[in-house]
Amino acid sequence: MKNVLITGISRGLGLEVARRFLSDNWNVYGVSRSEPEELSELRDSDRFKYHTFDLTNTDSIKKDLLDTFLPYDLPIHSVIHNAAIAYDEIATNVQLIPLEEMFKVNVFSPMLINKHLIKNMLLHKTKGSFTYVSSVSTATGYKGLSMYAATKGAMETHFKNLAREWGPKGLRFNCVAPGFMNTEMSSSINDDQRKKIYMRTSLKSETNIESVSRTISFITSDSASNITGQTIRVDNGTI
Repeated sequence: MKNVLITGISRGLGLEVARRFLSDNWNVYGVSRSEPEELSELRDSDRFKYHTFDLTNTDSIKKDLLDTFLPYDLPIHSVIHNAAIAYDEIATNVQLIPLEEMFKVNVFSPMLINKHLIKNMLLHKTKGSFTYVSSVSTATGYKGLSMYAATKGAMETHFKNLAREWGPKGLRFNCVAPGFMNTEMSSSINDDQRKKIYMRTSLKSETNIESVSRTISFITSDSASNITGQTIRVDNGTI
């Protein structure tokens, strides 16, 4: 049975991805900053393991997350980087502390997790898959999202280069870039703003979380064994 690490598992897309991988008979190792009531349904499965960890604590990722929760003797077959912080602000108002926290969660932590779990896959001779949840904002402009888009764009290029570095070892690296979804991250947007965003898309509707989770599942599966170094957009035709 295969093992997957999913970050940002507590709600929204992360929770849906966890459900899908459990239904596909994976062992799911979930990480989030807090443990909400929504996770109780997953705990009914003996294939679900959970660890509370704040990904802004980049200095303790190895000791307090990986060594504790995912020791090297546990083979990891897939990593889904779903955790993210959205710092929405125009560039002239940017503040360093929230900017640094966003980069820690969206960029630095995934890079450090990759560092150690690539080694895990090499140790176990696993032909594994890494997937990063990016954003449609890397390919089109939204007011107030320049810093957030910068974090996602950084990881898209990082993954493209990792695909070249580690492809000879059978490791795959892809990004899935959803369009606008109705999640907690977007809860501050009012109905009129949502409608304007939806009308920019070809399908004139919000991106369905289930559709995104199915894409992540496919990209991770053996059926996608020839797909690497790509950004797959699930955005209702926004781009």
